[in-house]
Amino acid sequence: MSINNLEDVKKVLEAVLLSATVPLKLGELKRVFEEELHSDFLRIALEELRQEWQHRGVELSLVAEGWRFQTRPEFQVYLDRLNPEKPPKYSRAVLETLSIIAYRQPVTRGDIEEIRGVTVNSQIIKTLEDRGWIEVVAHKEVPGRPALFATTKQFLSDLNLRALSELPALPEMAKETLFADFPVESE
Repeated sequence: MSINNLEDVKKVLEAVLLSATVPLKLGELKRVFEEELHSDFLRIALEELRQEWQHRGVELSLVAEGWRFQTRPEFQVYLDRLNPEKPPKYSRAVLETLSIIAYRQPVTRGDIEEIRGVTVNSQIIKTLEDRGWIEVVAHKEVPGRPALFATTKQFLSDLNLRALSELPALPEMAKETLFADFPVESE
């Protein structure tokens, strides 16, 4: 098999991505080939592969963590019948905390408490960290050096996003209530 042949490269990429349990970055995909492939050539192969899978039940998608094959959303109902597992339910407090972190990051626990108007239970932060959706990215240079929280690439990938800029626009009502004292950057 010649790696200079686009069709052969696409077959290798297809096999690797269908076998992978996690999204793969371009650099990781380049390592599967013995010869050095130019990144642009690899991107062209991935885009062509994405087009070829466009009308199937599975699609090739680029998310924050890399490239992956995933079931198209409209087919999820069939998978749910095969595996009738209930997705985890999150409390309003967990979802509000996650929203604040996602839209205002990086934020301290104090920032979250000021916006929500209530103390943040340690279990809420632990739940989001255990899920892999938030992490401590730094410490604020003030007395006590509180942790600064931000979302992770896994959070974006789980939402099928490539970047924070793809988050839905914050509704005006939420801007006025939850973020009244915290200006939200507009895109």
